Amino acid sequence: MSAPASTGSTKVDAVVQKAVANTPEKLSGVALYSRFALAGAICCSVTHGALTPVDVVKTRIQLDPVTYNRGMIGGFKQVIQNEGAGALLTGFGPTAAGYFLQGAFKFGGYEFFKQQAISILGYENASNYRTGVYLASSAAAEFFADIALCPLEATRIRLVSEPTYASGLLSGISKMASQEGLGAFYAGFGPILFKQIPYTMAKFVVYEKVAEAVFQRFPKKDLSDAGQTVVNLGSGLVAGFAAAIVSQPADTMLSKINKTKGLPGEGTMTRLVKIGKELGLRGSYTGIGARLFMVGTLTAFQFAIYGDVKKALGAQGGVEIAK
Repeated sequence: MSAPASTGSTKVDAVVQKAVANTPEKLSGVALYSRFALAGAICCSVTHGALTPVDVVKTRIQLDPVTYNRGMIGGFKQVIQNEGAGALLTGFGPTAAGYFLQGAFKFGGYEFFKQQAISILGYENASNYRTGVYLASSAAAEFFADIALCPLEATRIRLVSEPTYASGLLSGISKMASQEGLGAFYAGFGPILFKQIPYTMAKFVVYEKVAEAVFQRFPKKDLSDAGQTVVNLGSGLVAGFAAAIVSQPADTMLSKINKTKGLPGEGTMTRLVKIGKELGLRGSYTGIGARLFMVGTLTAFQFAIYGDVKKALGAQGGVEIAK
């Protein structure tokens, strides 16, 4: 930050210089967006990792609804009775690692693409058409995030669906690569895009809209840090419910396609069409109760953690276009 020009008064200059020294300089460029990415990586890794037991039950319900037909609580009891409590942490490694990478690209990318839209459209146009900016920025960010997530998500689903498949993340990756080739890690790339892009678009636009409505009634500048965290939690919860409903069919298909390898010569699109016909609309929403609980909870805490970590890292240089 450059030194302020002299006011002609020694006393006034001293006061100004002290104020400048105590005013944190806003970050920009790599320094800013790397902090956004780190905050996103932390919030996604922590929340998805903590909810691994819920994800295990949700995936079991999707893959074997005949056996796991007692709802989420009953599913927990079945897994513990049949395999022990440790089975609830199956897939924790790829979950935490995968969503660390995905969170970095998703949140960091969202902030980056939002800023690019503002630069192209101008602040006033971006603000007037902010819903479109939120949707486009989140979709672009999620596309790149899914490239990083897909191999680890494929491994996680294989470990959860076949508890004896491998002992952990590295052995699971090694076994899939040696037996099925690298293409197996991206067999579910289509479904994961179909699931994650609408999910993320709904997640960010609903969060932004709910938070904007709350801050119009209770100005952000008048709220304490704790108050802002509560707003982030509440807005994230509503956003999570919306995102879960929008993306549930693709989530079920993703679980199905990654459960087992395809038949010889069977392409991904052929498998998707076959799975879609087998499931039907009702079947595609199998496990929605567990997923609403899971996604609502993790999204609420993601936005709360993201906001708090950004503050801790001094990443306050992003542009807000909400009115």
